[in-house]
Amino acid sequence: MTAPDKAHQRIIFPLDVPTKVEAVRFAKLLKDSVGVFKIGLELFVAEGPSVIEAVKATAPDAKIFFDMKLHDIPETVKRAMRSATKLGVNFITVHCDNASLMEAAHEAQSNDCIVLGVTVLTSLSREGLREVGISPELRDPSKLVMHRAELAKRAGLGGIVCSALEVASIKERFGSKLVTVTPGIRLADKKILNDDQRRVATPYAATKDGADYIVVGRPIRDAEDPLKAAEVIAKEIEEALTDKK
Repeated sequence: MTAPDKAHQRIIFPLDVPTKVEAVRFAKLLKDSVGVFKIGLELFVAEGPSVIEAVKATAPDAKIFFDMKLHDIPETVKRAMRSATKLGVNFITVHCDNASLMEAAHEAQSNDCIVLGVTVLTSLSREGLREVGISPELRDPSKLVMHRAELAKRAGLGGIVCSALEVASIKERFGSKLVTVTPGIRLADKKILNDDQRRVATPYAATKDGADYIVVGRPIRDAEDPLKAAEVIAKEIEEALTDKK
């Protein structure tokens, strides 16, 4: 799968809200300004599969990113993947710290759904990796991302989720063979209170380094004018794509 041609189609907006009503409101507002809506744990646990149907009906031209971060024994992951693909989603995430888990996900995916391996959460730092017992040689987040990206590629996954700090190295090593999705996107002139993201970048920097899609939540959702914020981000993406040529 190649990256979209239009800048705004590279923006993934997380519907990190607790109700279907709020999700549909954002989908209706942003359906022409972003290319993908992400449905994660908070919303799906609250509303179930019907929220996917509602968002698709509201924004039929947008793709659906089903961010479940599946992490279980291979057979359970395989069955969950089969159920998820029946919902008509375009992306689904699994943790990529286990080769057999990823192979099971790949085996069960449909042709219309890309499985993305979550390498290292952008909220994790070197200290956080030490706390969870990652071996010393891989406690540098960038080294661990590259290691897990290699596992994802071997397992047949179509892409990975990584921070913008690693995306240039990923593209240098794997080229277009892995779709790259980059969270932790922040606008240079906007500060976010109590920000839990550690490895962040601007839309311009992430795109110029090779991100195929960027996940942008709070900079759009918390803006006084979300449509204007999405427009600014799309413009940064367009500038980065132009400068890469």
